[in-house]
Amino acid sequence: MKITKAERQQLLKGKIEEIPFVTDEQLAKEFGVSIQTIRLDRMELGIPEMRERIKSVAKDQWNETLRTLQIDEVIGEIIDLELDQRAISILDITGDLVFSRNKIARGHHLFAQANSLAVAVINDELALTAKSEITFTRQVKEGERVIAKAIVAGKNDKGLTVVEVESFVDKEIVFTGTFQMYQSNEEIGDN
Repeated sequence: MKITKAERQQLLKGKIEEIPFVTDEQLAKEFGVSIQTIRLDRMELGIPEMRERIKSVAKDQWNETLRTLQIDEVIGEIIDLELDQRAISILDITGDLVFSRNKIARGHHLFAQANSLAVAVINDELALTAKSEITFTRQVKEGERVIAKAIVAGKNDKGLTVVEVESFVDKEIVFTGTFQMYQSNEEIGDN
């Protein structure tokens, strides 16, 4: 059953309010129209592109919450944050983040996203990575979106805060990391 343009635009507006970081590509697939149609609908409705929506939400919501970093120092876009508990960020893999020869993301970008998220989730003026153990489980390609999820797991036997990070493309894990974080009220022990 085909819906009218006005009905589609209302549904589109509702979907974006429900999931602010949904892409034009995902919306086009859901509504069975071209990406260009979605872009035109968004423009008519005065809805910015996904990247601008995320930046706007991040600046409004996270700038005052973050204690260890400024919002522009985080690699990726934070979409959820509860200090000393959990955090989520999104990183779209663009051409400047990949090897030109094979369009595979350079690993240091995935590490930087996870590490900066581990720092950002700490509720302290100073948080530094004392040690990390990381695993890349599959290559990430240009055009893919990486969602990193950090969870504060507690303190280790050296008194460092342990942050576990898993990064996904769709529902597939592409990176895992365990970060031992030094905070200003802790001393770095022998590792």
